Amino acid sequence: MANSKKLRIFEWLGVITAIVYSLLVAANIGAEFIGFTLLLISSALIGIWAYLGKHKGILFLQFFYATAGVIGMIRWF
Repeated sequence: MANSKKLRIFEWLGVITAIVYSLLVAANIGAEFIGFTLLLISSALIGIWAYLGKHKGILFLQFFYATAGVIGMIRWF
């Protein structure tokens, strides 16, 4: 039960940070660096969820999202 709750926390915190990231970048209000930072955080959270839940495809995808977050942060810094 406790492990299931922990998994849910990683999953939903990752989802929420990804939603905020996409809204910040789409709004084009100059908060792109914060948005890409949230993308990096989101990919880490969802990556942990995927690893613990043995979702290999989603875990693989998170490496690319993390890379996009780092590239975005470098470009906007």
